[in-house]
Amino acid sequence: MSLALQSLKVNHAEAPPGLIAIPVRTPLVRPGDDLIATVAQAVRGIARPGDVVAVSESAVAVAQGEFVVAELVRPSRLAYALSRRAGALATMSQPESVQLVIDRAGVWKVIYATLLHVIARARGRRGAFYEVLGEAIAAFDGYTGTMPPYERAIVFSPSDPQGTARAFRERTGIECAVVDANDLGKAKVLGASDAVHAGAVEAALMHNPHGNSDEQTPVVVLKWRGHGPDPLLSSVS
Repeated sequence: MSLALQSLKVNHAEAPPGLIAIPVRTPLVRPGDDLIATVAQAVRGIARPGDVVAVSESAVAVAQGEFVVAELVRPSRLAYALSRRAGALATMSQPESVQLVIDRAGVWKVIYATLLHVIARARGRRGAFYEVLGEAIAAFDGYTGTMPPYERAIVFSPSDPQGTARAFRERTGIECAVVDANDLGKAKVLGASDAVHAGAVEAALMHNPHGNSDEQTPVVVLKWRGHGPDPLLSSVS
């Protein structure tokens, strides 16, 4: 899929005028749900061909059963030690989430990342810990960012987000993207149907219209109402 835009350039800092994001409320998503059917029903009469339906990665993961209740995780001393030194908003501030990172990456890799972090901070450089363990940390959403009844659940990355987005397109005729967005001004497309321009979708979701609390709006319909080529769609469909 080509990610080039023909006459309109989109950057990740700001969505172009004319790009509209409509949050859509859905029923509570539960493990085993047919999420595509749930989302399709929720956007009925709102989304149409030419739009992009952006679905929260947490909703996809919950429907797939990709989460664990924090009480079932037994943090080690290393997990507690690292969590006490992390930022308050970070997933790494939760010992249960840290333990899952340790389980995923391995004790020695986590210790190596910690030592590298200490050395880098002494030299005035930040982020070394996350550079080493980025993928392992990104695989989990801390439980403080999940709505009830999943407020004590650590949600994993969804399985095959690209396949989910393509299946939605096949069943509804509307383009789809599975996205990870938060209130810190960050958005990332984890998977999308073939015609979606990931950069434009990420720009449109930088301010997180999904919400990060109990809005129960894991779906956002993106529409182009500006002039010129639609930035949401690539030149190859």
